[in-house]
Amino acid sequence: MVFKFISTSKVSFPGSGIAALAASEANLEDAKRYMQFQTIGHDKLNQLRHVRFFHDMQGMYNHMRKHADILRPKFEKVQEVLERELGGLGIGSWTKPLGGYFISFDSMEGCAKAIVAKAKEAGLVMTSAGATYPYGKDPKDTNIRIAPSFPTVEELEVAAEIFVLSVKLVSVEKLLQA
Repeated sequence: MVFKFISTSKVSFPGSGIAALAASEANLEDAKRYMQFQTIGHDKLNQLRHVRFFHDMQGMYNHMRKHADILRPKFEKVQEVLERELGGLGIGSWTKPLGGYFISFDSMEGCAKAIVAKAKEAGLVMTSAGATYPYGKDPKDTNIRIAPSFPTVEELEVAAEIFVLSVKLVSVEKLLQA
């Protein structure tokens, strides 16, 4: 029962990406039965826009390299602050993605919502804690998704400093309760 959904919506034109579905033949046939009522036909004009923009797969790869060049310093800045301020403290762990648009941070159990709230008090608005879980319900209240793609590197440095300070404050409060 594996279904893989893919889209160029974050690669090309926001909201107008081309999507695809990969699955077994039986699952594709089942999906087609539902989709026949959901769509009139393929968006051929949008497909043409993509072909004209990318030209070929090499064009897609080249465009993705441009995205990487923009995003890499932003992710590096957040990683630098996380490692410098939280590395070795045992109050959080995080992913070091080699692609994508998010860093997944795991706090001490029961702290994620409080960290996001504490950061908001300081003016930093983040994605809701637990957003990566179905219906946003993280059973251990540990996960925070960090999305460093929009702000500048300078803004990210300030935001990351606020975030790690929020992690430290909430973690100390949790440890003092024990």
